Amino acid sequence: MEVILLERIERLGQMGDVVNVKNGYARNYLLPQKKALRKTKDNMAFFESKRKEYEARNLKMKEDAEALAKKLEGLSVVIVRQAAETGQLYGSVTMRDICEAVRDAGFHIERSQIVLNQPFKNLGIFDVKLSLHPDVAQTVRVNIARSEEEAKRATQKKAPKAPKAEKVAKAEKAEKPAEQPAEEAKAE
Repeated sequence: MEVILLERIERLGQMGDVVNVKNGYARNYLLPQKKALRKTKDNMAFFESKRKEYEARNLKMKEDAEALAKKLEGLSVVIVRQAAETGQLYGSVTMRDICEAVRDAGFHIERSQIVLNQPFKNLGIFDVKLSLHPDVAQTVRVNIARSEEEAKRATQKKAPKAPKAEKVAKAEKAEKPAEQPAEEAKAE
């Protein structure tokens, strides 16, 4: 089915593009969400007459999304869950849980804006992408822990220390004798 896009859709096209999509995708997603119109002469004329309005609306939505992205920059949320000693959760952390945690932090986002391939089933710190607009995305850090104290400790852990200079020098000396015979064999 050929449709006219009313907004930019990732991996499909820009606003105003006429694209050919599968019938089910158009009927079940694009048309009910008002993201596209069926391609007919009447709809083409309607779109051209309303094009300025659609572009203005899309620009306003993009500006709002960019402002929200700036506010969300560096945001880290903590989700407390019960887990086994191995770090595996009793259950999982889904888009709904992440959306609720971000809302509790004072930001309004929809669950559909969270890009998550599969739910988290282990303790840890994860980066989650929020798609606020087709052109605007932001990353939020999600810390899944057994308690608030454990979450604080996990974020305060320092990176592993760099090896001492003496150990590095010893390792380099150990490598040089192995390389020298090979070089001498080439010279002969």
